[in-house]
Amino acid sequence: MHDEGTAPEVLDLERELSVFLRRARASSAEFARAVHPDLEPAAYGIMLRLEETGPRRATELASYFGVGKATMSRQLRALEALGLLARTPDPADGRASLVALTEEGQARFATVRGARRKRYVRKLATWDRAEIAELARLLHRFNAQADPGA
Repeated sequence: MHDEGTAPEVLDLERELSVFLRRARASSAEFARAVHPDLEPAAYGIMLRLEETGPRRATELASYFGVGKATMSRQLRALEALGLLARTPDPADGRASLVALTEEGQARFATVRGARRKRYVRKLATWDRAEIAELARLLHRFNAQADPGA
């Protein structure tokens, strides 16, 4: 059903994001399995964030991804049980802990991330660098405005 009050550009964006998100979920599941056969798809994103930022508190990760603390704790426990993540005391607050990738987690993630980047390079081979930069800029702007509850 067509919503008469919604601009066609917004409807086009909704459709394209829906396809993109469906494919991204499938891709994340594939990459997560490549890191470890028992890894949940959402864990790949957590590993990516930790690889980029270094050690973080679980609450920071939950806020960044827009999920509850319980969900994040469960996902972090799974990564820890697989030996891909370790906890250390937070030097700023001894009651809290920081989570970070282990050496094993870093090594496995680096291998899979390299394969993922090669896939992006292949998919974008016919794109102009300015187009790639513009897509990255617009996605960053969209993500920066994203309200996890929206």
